Amino acid sequence: MPIIEAAKKAMRSDVRKTLRNRQVRGTYRSAMKAFQLAIQNDDTTAAEESFKKAQKALAKAAQKNVIKKNTAARRTSRMNAALKALKQK
Repeated sequence: MPIIEAAKKAMRSDVRKTLRNRQVRGTYRSAMKAFQLAIQNDDTTAAEESFKKAQKALAKAAQKNVIKKNTAARRTSRMNAALKALKQK
């Protein structure tokens, strides 16, 4: 346990930030999993809907500095490529 008052305050804020980050991370991970499941099942309409949700969740995570901006862009790009490949089938 920290002794200094500033360290105690930092520990309290770390707990709040960790909870927020976990929630945001869980949101985009579940959205990406739903997209992957739709891709595996060759369901174009479900894939399009889950792509929009995943894209939004990734953008929010990048905005809140949970993930880096380029990471969100890369993951969105890969999902878009997978969606285009599914539509071409």
